[in-house]
This record gives sequence, structure tokens and C-alpha cells, in this order.
Amino acid sequence: MHIFGYRLNTVATFSVLLLGVLCAAASLLDGFDSSAVKAHAQVHKINRFRKQLSGNDEVHLTLNVSMDLQSLFTWNTKQISLWDHIVLDKDQARFERQIINKYPLIDQGSNLRDKEVKIVLHWHVMPKTGRMASDKMVLSQFRLPNAYSQ
Repeated sequence: MHIFGYRLNTVATFSVLLLGVLCAAASLLDGFDSSAVKAHAQVHKINRFRKQLSGNDEVHLTLNVSMDLQSLFTWNTKQISLWDHIVLDKDQARFERQIINKYPLIDQGSNLRDKEVKIVLHWHVMPKTGRMASDKMVLSQFRLPNAYSQ
């Protein structure tokens, strides 16, 4: 009748097909999940606002940041990326800190004086299976001073 190789091939093919269907269903169902991110950032202090030798404006800030990203974690979430920080589990997804920005705001020219600046949080959710989702949220806005500080 049928030899062992044919039966093994049938079982393996069916298993891989079933796994693919389950992964596709998981990805589609995860797309219906709605999350409510709670975050707030406020400028605590403008550490330095200067004009570089090249003529560009440069701003160093200290921010008070509070975030709750726990609603982004589902059974399918592997990690969440925030700029250069990776959140691996739900316990690390809630924090409140005072942060000195690692990367200054730099304008190509001298157009930052007396300008309104928005602080926007961008995040990327990497799932265990399916496509990576990203979103953003405006946290706050503030006005830069009219004069440079050294």
C-alpha cells in the first residue's frame, strides 16, 4: 500500500499547513486589539540653548516623563521599542523618571528661538508572530526662549 515515507510526508505537510493557518489567524486577531497608552512628558529645565559654531541652534533638555505601556502587551507581544530603549516585559512597561536628553535638538540654521516644540512619543510593538505595529502620541508642547543661554 503506502510506504512509511508517504505517510510521514503527509503528516509533516499537514502540520506545517496547520501551523501557518494558526499564525495567520493570530496575526489577524491581534490587529483588532486596541490599546490605551498613558504617557506624559513635561520640560523640567532647558539645560543649554546655544548657537553652534556652524550656525545651527542646539537645545539640551531635562524632561519629567511618565509612561504606562502595559496595555500594549498581549500574549503575542515580544518587545516594545522606544527610540533606543527596548521594553521586554509588562513589568518594565510602567515608569516615571527625570531624563536628560541624550541627543540634543538641532536645527539646521538658527530658527529655534521662540518656536513652539512638540514632544512626541513613538513606539514599535514587535509581535512573536505577525507584522510589527507602530504608533505615536503627542505628549506635550512648550515654547523655546527668545535668547540663547550658555
